[in-house]
Amino acid sequence: MSTTPSKVLVPADDLRAFSAALLEKGGLNPERARTTADVFVWAALRGVDSHGIARVPAYLELLAKGVANADAEITAESTTPAAAVLDADRAPGPVALSAAADEAVRRARVTGIASVGVRRTVHTGAIGYYVSRIAEQGLVGVGFVAGMPNMGYTGVKGAAVATSPLAVAVPARDHAPLLLDMATATIALGKIRQARASGTPLPEGAAATEDGTPTTDPELAVMPLPLGGAKGSGMSLAFELLTSVLVGAPIFASFHSDDPAGREHRQNALLIALDPAAFGDADAFVANVDTTLATLKDLPVAEGAEGVHYPGERSAAVGVVRGEQGVPVAPKVWRDLTEQAEKLDVRLPRTIG
Repeated sequence: MSTTPSKVLVPADDLRAFSAALLEKGGLNPERARTTADVFVWAALRGVDSHGIARVPAYLELLAKGVANADAEITAESTTPAAAVLDADRAPGPVALSAAADEAVRRARVTGIASVGVRRTVHTGAIGYYVSRIAEQGLVGVGFVAGMPNMGYTGVKGAAVATSPLAVAVPARDHAPLLLDMATATIALGKIRQARASGTPLPEGAAATEDGTPTTDPELAVMPLPLGGAKGSGMSLAFELLTSVLVGAPIFASFHSDDPAGREHRQNALLIALDPAAFGDADAFVANVDTTLATLKDLPVAEGAEGVHYPGERSAAVGVVRGEQGVPVAPKVWRDLTEQAEKLDVRLPRTIG
């Protein structure tokens, strides 16, 4: 194998096609492979590399081990026009949640607001993608995810709840949409691993040892602590109720029970779409969103600050640059992708420079 360059730039379209080809060889049908690749490249374009193209080898492993179901039969259940539940049958998250986002939009155009729960999916990927998919249709998107407990809870010894994220996307007319995409943890698990690899101390109050004792030592840290203490842990528990319990697939209670099946990897989600037209003038809404965002950006800049930004603004700008110049792929990720390409007989994408 040739020496891995320190930096590899790949055009987004080529990276998308390459990722889809790998996922198809991994067992997904062409449409589902493209959908999953779309989510990864979207994240990579916006600089969310933890949920970007590095996830391809991980998903190939999930598919190979049968943790993710390549042939999942996604079914919909609904008893009212404004709500539905999709049983994902362990389909990869990008497949299940993309379908849920589209279903939420379709229903909200009729009912004004609609929610779609997702039961039994496997790793949702960047939740910001799905609410952004809703916002691209001119609707407001809101999303919650609940997963396997891997984070502390205030007052509990050891891991208790999940680093469950929430995301909100609001369309604008002239500005990039507002996109709030956040976990309920102070720090991501990936950041703990990075700190361990580099020997860099962790911030105070960000991570804990196995028994829940806060630590700044990356060698001892095994889990993140909740954002804002009781606030973050309370949000995570609330998201478990709004997703897992609501769709009849509890994770938290079964994880902490004596049933071994409770430790099997799975995630649940809830996506909500709101049609501004149901609340008033849709055109006036996006105009007022623009005014609100512009007002924020015109506020006095604090001393030492680089500027005033709203959620999602900077990642959208990164997306424009990477869309023009190519998506950077880290050396280790490139090595992993190259190995997978050789194993699955998939041609590597063209690179820039």
